[in-house]
Amino acid sequence: MTPKAVIFDCDGVVVDSEHPTLLMVQADLARYGLDVTLDELNAKYVGGTVETVATRARAAGARLPDGWVADFYTRMYAMLRVNTPLIDGITGVLDALDAAGIPFAMGSNGTLEKMHITLGQHGLVERFRGHLYSGQAIGRPKPAPDLFLLAAERLGVVAADCVVIEDSVAGATAARAAGMPCFGYAPQGDHSALAATGARLFSSMRELPALLELAGEI
Repeated sequence: MTPKAVIFDCDGVVVDSEHPTLLMVQADLARYGLDVTLDELNAKYVGGTVETVATRARAAGARLPDGWVADFYTRMYAMLRVNTPLIDGITGVLDALDAAGIPFAMGSNGTLEKMHITLGQHGLVERFRGHLYSGQAIGRPKPAPDLFLLAAERLGVVAADCVVIEDSVAGATAARAAGMPCFGYAPQGDHSALAATGARLFSSMRELPALLELAGEI
C-alpha cells in the first residue's frame, strides 16, 4: 500500500552522520575508562540521545566529567559542519515522493540545530517544508512514539497511513508503538535486532520507491 505520508529518521537514514559520531563517542569513552567496540556502540547506543549515551556509559563504568554532554555537542557540531554526506539515493526518494504528491517529515532524536547543520549543507531543510521534529525538543525521544505521532498530526495524516524509515531499534520500536509500518534501513545487510522489531529490512535507498509502491528502483 502506498503511504499517505513518510517520516524519516535523520542520522544514518538521510545523512551519513552516524559513523563519524560513533567514532567520537568511542574515543571519548575510551579516554574516560570504558573501551567499547563499534558493534557494541551500534547495539547499545545508536538511536538514543547524547544524554542517554552519557547515562548508559556512566552506568557501564565510564568516568565522564560533569559538562561532558555540552562539550560533546560542541565538538560534534563542529565536526558535522565540515562535511556531512547524504546517504546515497536519498534525494531520489524525496524526488519520488514529491512527484507522487506524498508529504514527508523528519523525526529525529537529535536536536533541531543538528538537523539544520547536516541538512542545510544540501538544501534539504527547505525540502522538508518545516516538518523537522526533535524528540529532545518535545521531551519524549524514541523509543517513545510521541515524536512520530506529532509528525503525523502536523502532516494531517492518521498514524496507520504513515510509513517510518529508520535504522535503529529505538526508532523502529517507536514506529511500532505509534502504529506505523516501518522500513528498516540496513546497508550492511542482515540486522537481526532491527528485524525483530517488525521492521521490513532493505539495504539501499534506491530500493525504497519500489517498496513504497511509488516507482521502480532509482
